[in-house]
Amino acid sequence: MNNTTTIREKINQYLDGLSSERLELVADFLAYLADKETEDATQELLDIPGFIESFERGKKDVAESRVKNWRII
Repeated sequence: MNNTTTIREKINQYLDGLSSERLELVADFLAYLADKETEDATQELLDIPGFIESFERGKKDVAESRVKNWRII
């Protein structure tokens, strides 16, 4: 059994013993962690030199149909 599965099973065991109030607290904390992870990933992209300009060019290319079908490439 891999480590992630073991961790999930352990978490589920703890969750089974919590009151609904504590479960709400856990849900809020998990939402915070998920949001933080998303923010960190976004910041990592924004830290790449020229990323924003390249992304904007890409959006413009898509809007103006200057793209190639990935299945053909």
